[in-house]
Order: sequence, then C-alpha cells, then structure tokens
Amino acid sequence: MTASSPLPPRRLALAGLLACALAVSAPTHAEPSEQDLARQALERGQVLPLRTVLDKIEREYQGQALKIEFERDGGRFIYEIRLLQRNGHLAKLKVDAADGHVLEIKRKEP
Repeated sequence: MTASSPLPPRRLALAGLLACALAVSAPTHAEPSEQDLARQALERGQVLPLRTVLDKIEREYQGQALKIEFERDGGRFIYEIRLLQRNGHLAKLKVDAADGHVLEIKRKEP
C-alpha cells in the first residue's frame, strides 16, 4: 500500500472509532457546575450549609423553599431562594451564603 492510496473501509472505520474515543475521553475545561461550586465553597468554609440557611429563612419568613440556586455575584456567594410564604405570597430572597444575611427580597401576590 502506498502513501497516496486510500485506507480500506475497515481501517477507515477503526480510525474513526479511535478518533471518537479519544475525543470523548479528552479532558474538558468546562466551568464547574453550581453544585460543584457550592461543595467547594462549603469545604473551604466560605459558606454556611444550605440546611442552616434554609432553617433560618423558612422560620423568619414563614414559608417553604420551592427553588434554590447558588451563584457567585461579584466575588460573593449567594443563595437565591424562592419561598412560598404561609400567606400565599411568593418571595424571592437573595441571601449572603457566608453569613445567612438577607440582601434583597422581591415579593409577588398570589
């Protein structure tokens, strides 16, 4: 076989499969997930455990958390909590994850 002759179909298929396998196993440099970011911050002692924050928020604002997001905002870790209050109102709270201090509240009528 010369350098200019095409690969037989079987060898071409094997080469393609090898290329796909290498591409799948190649390390990626994707951003860490919200969960990974939260876990790392908790392990470093940069944030309070979510359960601690939820206990405080649910008690003080008389409601139940429906949705929770964890994000970094300008170097600060934030728990964004959607809370269904006992009076039927929906509240969206931004809470400093380091100390549990409520930074912002937005309310919606039922």
